[in-house]
Amino acid sequence: MRGLPPSTDPDLLVGLDTADDAAVYRLRDDLAVVVTTDFFTPIVDDPFDWGRIAATNAMSDVYAMGGTPLLALNLVAWPREGLPFDLLARVIDGGAQAATAAGAVIAGGHSIDDAEPKYGMAVVGTVDPARVFRNVGARPGDALVLTKPIGLGVISTAIKRDAAPTGLLDEAVRLMTTLNAGARDAAVEHAEHVHAVTDVTGFSLLGHLREMVTASGVAAVVDAAAVPVIDGVRALVETGMVAGGTHRNHAYVSEAVDWGPLAAPEQLLLADAQTSGGLLIAVGPEHADTLVAALDARATPAAAVVGHVTDGKPGSITIT
Repeated sequence: MRGLPPSTDPDLLVGLDTADDAAVYRLRDDLAVVVTTDFFTPIVDDPFDWGRIAATNAMSDVYAMGGTPLLALNLVAWPREGLPFDLLARVIDGGAQAATAAGAVIAGGHSIDDAEPKYGMAVVGTVDPARVFRNVGARPGDALVLTKPIGLGVISTAIKRDAAPTGLLDEAVRLMTTLNAGARDAAVEHAEHVHAVTDVTGFSLLGHLREMVTASGVAAVVDAAAVPVIDGVRALVETGMVAGGTHRNHAYVSEAVDWGPLAAPEQLLLADAQTSGGLLIAVGPEHADTLVAALDARATPAAAVVGHVTDGKPGSITIT
C-alpha cells in the first residue's frame, strides 16, 4: 500500500495514514460513510456459523470507528466443482442473519471460482463526522479497556486440528458472533472521554495496541494478569495449538515489547491472532470504571482494564 499516492481530499477523514480499521469519508457536515472489507477461509466446520462469524467480523471495523453498519455486499470464492452450492447457501444465510441482527441490508455481492472457499463482506456504515473513533489520540495516563476475552485464534487452530473440546468450540462461536454494537454504544456514550479505539482481530491484542500507540506517539503498559482469556485456552497453548499468524504476530510485536519475565506461552496468548474480537478503548483514567460499568450494562463479553498508556518511545509496550 506504500506505493499508493497520498490523498489530498479534505473529506477523507480516515485513510491509510495510521493503519486504522476502516476508511471514513465525509458526505456533509453531519454525515460520513465508513467503508471496510474482510473475508477469510473457513474457521469452523458448520457453514452457517462460518457465515455468521465472517459477517460479524467484517462489520466490526465499522463499530470500531463509532459507526453503524448500513449496507453490505457478499464476497465469495467457491470451488464450484469441489463443494455443493447448498453449503454456500448456508454460509450466505449465516452472513444474512448477522447482518440482520446489526440492522444492515445485504444488497448483492460477487463470487469467483476458487480452489479454496472464502467468504466475507464489504460493508458500508454511517457515522457523525464529529464523533469518529480512531486508533490515534491515546494520551499518557489513559486506561486501556478490552471488551472481549482473547484466545480465539488458539481455539480456531484447535478446531482445524480436531482438538477443540465441544464446549470450547461453542463458546468461541458465541464470542465470534457477538456484535461489537454494545461496546460501540458504551464508547459513544462516553465519547468525550474516549481518546482512541481499535478492534482486536488478526494482528492480536498487542499488534493492534502497537498500531494505536505508534500512531498516537505514546507507549503502553499491559498487565498480563488482567487480560481476560477464554477458559481452557491456556491448556491448548501448552499443547501447541498456536497458529502461524500468531507466531508472525509475536515476531512483529517483539521488536517493540519488553516481555519481562512473562513465559513464552503467555507471550503467545497476547500475540494470538483473533477473529471477530472485541474493541480496545483508550479512555481517560478517571472515567475507566464508568466505561467498564457501561460495558457491563450492555452485556459485553468482557469489560476489563488491561493496561494504561504512558510517555515513552512511540509504539513501545511493557508487559507487567
